[in-house]
Amino acid sequence: MASKDDIYANKIFLCGALPLLRTIVADIPSLKKKFANIHAVFQVSALDDSSPEGKVATHFTVNGDEWLVHADRVAYKVKKQPFIELEFKSIESMNAFFKGKIGPSTLPKMKGAVKFAKEFIAFMSALLKMASLLGLEAPPEDEETKKLLVKLYFYLLSTGISALNKNGHEAVHAWTLKSPDRVYAWAVEGAPEVSAYLRIKAGKSKAGKGDYKRAMPFFTMKFDNFDSALGILLSIDDMLDAVRKGRLIMEGAPEFGGQIGEFMMMVGALAK
Repeated sequence: MASKDDIYANKIFLCGALPLLRTIVADIPSLKKKFANIHAVFQVSALDDSSPEGKVATHFTVNGDEWLVHADRVAYKVKKQPFIELEFKSIESMNAFFKGKIGPSTLPKMKGAVKFAKEFIAFMSALLKMASLLGLEAPPEDEETKKLLVKLYFYLLSTGISALNKNGHEAVHAWTLKSPDRVYAWAVEGAPEVSAYLRIKAGKSKAGKGDYKRAMPFFTMKFDNFDSALGILLSIDDMLDAVRKGRLIMEGAPEFGGQIGEFMMMVGALAK
């Protein structure tokens, strides 16, 4: 039986990390090219006796450039449709694999890999790229990779916090439960395409990509450039020092920055 922390970590991987594959493929031309003529369903799953389907999973319906992400949902095979699945023997083994603890006990079964070799190679290429990006401990050299990495972390944090709330994490759910309708956002100055938000109200939460258009966010954690963002996101720089030096700007309601920072670190700790 998986522990609470194992389940929370798994929800972050299913709802936050794995959906990043769509962004990675869309933003990296060499990967996008690999999927150009592919029409298939890809699934990453873990066996789980406590789930109605006997497993938990996130799956993707891919038709070339079009990716439909089904986070935390098990797919059902359609006759004659290419179906690739990486199936882990447990939630714990899936978590360990995505935390970089790769070994005989954590490797998944690879279903459909032989029959659909082209599709399998493309999907594994995307997964390995995701692992290499999220495994970085220092900012990359080129600006485009920095931009992509910041975008991925913003998406991961917003969806990760929302996933914890939706799955009953006590601290996160208590925070959302007593909150009026508020939007918290992450942004980089001069790069509106690199942003994400989290909307909360009375126990409910919804993560989104890009700027929140309907109203001014209640609180925005804004960085002056990608390097400043990665300094915090990769736990290299001190948050208070970044604020003092103007590398991190707390917009709207700065007294709430500490709470968001705490939940950011919580997501990071569960995913590491």
